[in-house]
Amino acid sequence: MASKAPSPDPDQPRSVLIVDDSAVARAVMARAIDSGDRCVVAGAVSDANAALAFLARHRVDVILLDIEMPGVDGLTALPDLIAAGQGARVLIVSSSAADGGAATVQALALGAADTLVKPTVGAFAGRFADLLNERLNRLVAAEEVPLPPTPTTVVVPGDDFDVVAIGASTGGIHALSQLLRALPAEFRLPMLITQHLPESFMPYFAAQVAVLAGRPCEVAEDHSRIRPGRILVAPGRAHMRIVSMGDGAAIRLSTAPAASGCLPSVDPMLESLADVYGARGLAVVLSGMGRDGAIGAAALAAAGGSVVVQDRASSVIWGMPGAAVQSCPGAAILPPDRIGALMAGRRRPSC
Repeated sequence: MASKAPSPDPDQPRSVLIVDDSAVARAVMARAIDSGDRCVVAGAVSDANAALAFLARHRVDVILLDIEMPGVDGLTALPDLIAAGQGARVLIVSSSAADGGAATVQALALGAADTLVKPTVGAFAGRFADLLNERLNRLVAAEEVPLPPTPTTVVVPGDDFDVVAIGASTGGIHALSQLLRALPAEFRLPMLITQHLPESFMPYFAAQVAVLAGRPCEVAEDHSRIRPGRILVAPGRAHMRIVSMGDGAAIRLSTAPAASGCLPSVDPMLESLADVYGARGLAVVLSGMGRDGAIGAAALAAAGGSVVVQDRASSVIWGMPGAAVQSCPGAAILPPDRIGALMAGRRRPSC
C-alpha cells in the first residue's frame, strides 16, 4: 500500500528520493539535505527500477535524478518516474547537466523541473550543498498566489490576433512542448519565446523548439524580422523587444535593467507587443518562479490584447502565471495543450 501523501503544510519538511548509482554521491546529497531545514531524505536508491519500486509504496515531494546510470538511464526513465511520482518534482543532478548540454534541455522538455551540475566526487563540498538546498527550497516553496476560479474558455475559428509571445521559466520547457504539439501544421502565425535559460543553452533550445513545432526556430538577433511560420527565441544575454518597421515588425535586443531582474525578461517582450500589436497580440505565460511577465501582461490587456496563462495544476511553479492573473484578472487559465488549441483557433478567449 502506498504511504500517505505528503502534507501540503508549508511548515512540514518535504520528502526527497535520491536516485544515483554512486553510493558516495547518494551519501553526500543526503548529508547536504540533512543540513538544510526544508527537506528530509525519504529514500536513496541506485537505479531507476529501484526508484519505481520505491514510488509504488511511498509518496515524495522531490526526486533527485542522475542521468548517467547503468541499465535504464535517467532520461529514458524520466517520464515513468514523473508518472509514478504523482506530482513529485524532478530535479536532475548530473555531471551531464552542464551549460549548453543537450541532455539538460532534453530533460527539461521531458518534464524535469530543474537541473543542477553534479561535481566530480573529489570536488563535492559545501558550495554544492548550498546550491542543492537552494534548488530544493525553490521547488518546495509554498505558493502564495491565490488561485482564482478557472474561466470556461470557448475556442472557435477566427483571426483575432496576428502574433503570439510566450514567456516561461522553471517548468516552462515541458509546458511549451505540450503547447507546441497541440498546434496543427497549418498554424503559421509568428511566435516569440522568452525562456529563462543561460545563453549557452539557447542554440540547442531553439533546435528542440523547431523539432517540436515543425517549423523554423532561431535565436533572435538584432533586426531579426517577425515573419509568418517563424519562431524566434530570446538570446540568454538580452531581452527581445518588438519594433515597428513600417512594412512589418522586427526585434531589437536590449540589456536595459528589467523590473524582474531577469535577463532575458518576459516583460520587455510583452510591453513592446502591446505597443506594436495592441489588440492583435496574444501573450502566453507558462510555469515559472517570480513575477516576470506580470507587468507586460497588464500592458497588453490595457491595449486590448489577449492574455492566457498556464493553469496551476499543470505548472511546476505557478509564480509567473499567478502573478500575471493578479495583474490581468481577465486572463484565461488553461493547461498547455488547450492553450495550443486556443492559439490554433486564432480566437481571443471568451469566458
